[in-house]
Amino acid sequence: MSTSDPIQKRSRPRGGPEKSGPEKSGAADPAVLDAVELAMIRIRRRQSRRSLARPVVRGMAEPVDLNTLAVVDAVDEGAGEDGRDVTVGFVADRLAIDPSRASRIVADAVRSGFVRRVASQEDGRRSCLELTAAGRDAVAAAHITRQRFYSAVLDGWSGEEQRDFARLLTKFVHCLDDADRA
Repeated sequence: MSTSDPIQKRSRPRGGPEKSGPEKSGAADPAVLDAVELAMIRIRRRQSRRSLARPVVRGMAEPVDLNTLAVVDAVDEGAGEDGRDVTVGFVADRLAIDPSRASRIVADAVRSGFVRRVASQEDGRRSCLELTAAGRDAVAAAHITRQRFYSAVLDGWSGEEQRDFARLLTKFVHCLDDADRA
């Protein structure tokens, strides 16, 4: 594990424009922005390879498609939000895909037996999604596999570093969500 400070490695963004004019109050340091950008690029590359989802799928008792696992995760996430109906639109939003693609992969998840359609308690004409027993088992297996992986990655970090990382990463993700809504 590299513990060197990525912010110390560069004095200014690579290939970026030179900074001119007075610095805005609260504006991030260009070296910080560079370090965050590089880290996010590496995370995106790992996520696009689905390197963490594949072990989840291999460890499942029943075969599950990676897209189905993504739907199951989104439905599980939505079920935890108070009063929110989990719909195909919700899945599309969470997976950042268009509604027609979401509809197709939700249909596959329903056919596979991991998700079921139910009538909305708010509006009977509306179709909502919930996990089946197989879907709940898939979520549980995914959580175990991911958390084992994160535990191995965080091995060697102090408890304080782990808590700080979790707090700051969560704050960062909330800020990303807010930026998407703006």
